Amino acid sequence: MMLKSYARRLGHFTDAQKRAYYEYGEKYLIPYSETLIDFKKEFNNSKNVTMEIGFGSGFATIEIAKTNQDKNYLGIEVHKPGIGRVIQEINNHSLSNIRIIEYDAVHVALKMIKQGSLEAIHIFFPDPWPKKRHRKRRLIQRPFTETLANCLKQEGYIYIVTDWEDYALHAMEELTATKTLNNAFEGFSPAQSWRPKTRFEEKGIAKQHIIRELMFIKS
Repeated sequence: MMLKSYARRLGHFTDAQKRAYYEYGEKYLIPYSETLIDFKKEFNNSKNVTMEIGFGSGFATIEIAKTNQDKNYLGIEVHKPGIGRVIQEINNHSLSNIRIIEYDAVHVALKMIKQGSLEAIHIFFPDPWPKKRHRKRRLIQRPFTETLANCLKQEGYIYIVTDWEDYALHAMEELTATKTLNNAFEGFSPAQSWRPKTRFEEKGIAKQHIIRELMFIKS
């Protein structure tokens, strides 16, 4: 059974999100297919591309894209409320540097992303699967970390943030064991000032969880 990058979450699909999704989705959504994406054709430019897996409500996604319009962003998400909200914000701010794929990230990485084509991969607060019997479902583990590394250009990076200590330690082991990746720091990464806080982060801080960040470079 192939690893899935998500767990089903319930969420209210507001009228505004529905309107954005159905009115503007065709402009910003890339349909899933087992065909490699031509980023130059999709974005109509040759700017570097960052892929974000599981952007949730998309607050960080939008802020990063707004402040880095010299780069392109590909968001992977399966939950329509978050997708609708991001499309709404893309349209409100007239952003041309974001595209979305509404599908499982494991399949997208394997089938749609050309090897050596991404500048970066962001994974902010992935589902921690805290129960021991569910750990095999965690996204950050081999061989998927190897798949992600293959998607990166040389010197491209994977940047992961979590508020679950056990997941952070597990991710550190799996990324360290991925042959083409090297830790950019000794141990966990310092907080990156350009990364906006997410709602998941705020919930973690409210529970007095420590936020841990990992950054690995392909080299």
